[in-house]
Amino acid sequence: MSKAAQIRIPATYMRGGTSKGVFFKLQDLPPAAQVPGAARDALLLRVIGSPDPYEKQIDGMGGATSSTSKTVILSKSTRADHDVDYLFGQVSIDKPFVDWSGNCGNLSAAVGPFAISSGLIDPQRIPRDGMATVRVWQANIGKTIIAHVPITDGVVQETGDFELDGVTFAAAEVQLEFLDPAAEEEGGGGAMFPTGNLVDELEVPGVGSFAATLINAGIPTIFINARDLGYSGTELQGEINGDPEALRRFESIRAYGALRMGLITELGQAATRQHTPKVAIVAPPAAYRSSSGKPVAAEDIDVLVRAMSMGKLHHAMMGTAAVAIGTAAAIPGTLVNLAAGGGERGSVRFGHPSGTLRVGAQANKQAGEWQVVKAIMSRSARVLMEGWVRVPG
Repeated sequence: MSKAAQIRIPATYMRGGTSKGVFFKLQDLPPAAQVPGAARDALLLRVIGSPDPYEKQIDGMGGATSSTSKTVILSKSTRADHDVDYLFGQVSIDKPFVDWSGNCGNLSAAVGPFAISSGLIDPQRIPRDGMATVRVWQANIGKTIIAHVPITDGVVQETGDFELDGVTFAAAEVQLEFLDPAAEEEGGGGAMFPTGNLVDELEVPGVGSFAATLINAGIPTIFINARDLGYSGTELQGEINGDPEALRRFESIRAYGALRMGLITELGQAATRQHTPKVAIVAPPAAYRSSSGKPVAAEDIDVLVRAMSMGKLHHAMMGTAAVAIGTAAAIPGTLVNLAAGGGERGSVRFGHPSGTLRVGAQANKQAGEWQVVKAIMSRSARVLMEGWVRVPG
């Protein structure tokens, strides 16, 4: 009995920031997968190698972590003043679903370079040498990202001396501007602080009651003081990911926080919305040794942050969570701001498991409400492989 041959789809495997993902142009996908729905999800699951009960994704392009189980779909934008539409899919490792509820800030750094190299940007917009500006419409959450991509001899420059903690090798710097990062829906809807408070008391049955800052900026995030959960804020991955009870507590906090933020209407929905919200613990500066062994001095950072992603402690920091950190740090009274020493600030350097990262945010108060004009941070990106990805027909 004959079997269906594999189909092949043009694809590019890219690193963006501290993440990796498979990038597609929309028109290169099979017709059934060019629109949202079950066919698209099934295709991307098979590309990445999910669901995998072994949690290794051996039969796919995924790397068995939240940072490497990712997909991106790009197309020319139909929106005025935008170049490309960017759709991000976070693929579950062991369950059969793709989470479309948020953005990936790290892979955002690769969107501009991919768009230029794939012919999605008018060649007349690309300088011979210098910086190309790519205006990106982030379709998952309806906001604008401006990517500043270095160009040398008319092509994207990928090599350079920009170092990013969590990435072993240096590369060219790509600066990203996240405009109006608190806008969580198309048209700018969605409150930055969904409860109306800078700090809430979050009650989690079976876990406890904690002060929490619930914020929609970059990505919905729940910030809790590390000491309230018995942590110092200097923990590395093994100290939390090797503790099943700790992971259960964090997931309970995430579910009840999602309910409090209005992201879900009943607790059971949290299981199929793993990408958002994020949970992060914060603490005042303290010295520690990063996962690479590099010492991080207390005086080199403003605040300590550790964040959970897809049920595990992230090895560095999600780009969208960095936007949330920068935004919360800029607003006096949030837990992030208080852990960083309080007061108004235009940027913050925080310590994460792999080292440090600086992110800036422009915040101001209008009619009694805090608004953030934009958040700025630098990442890097590089093509790892390009050609075709194959999946069983």
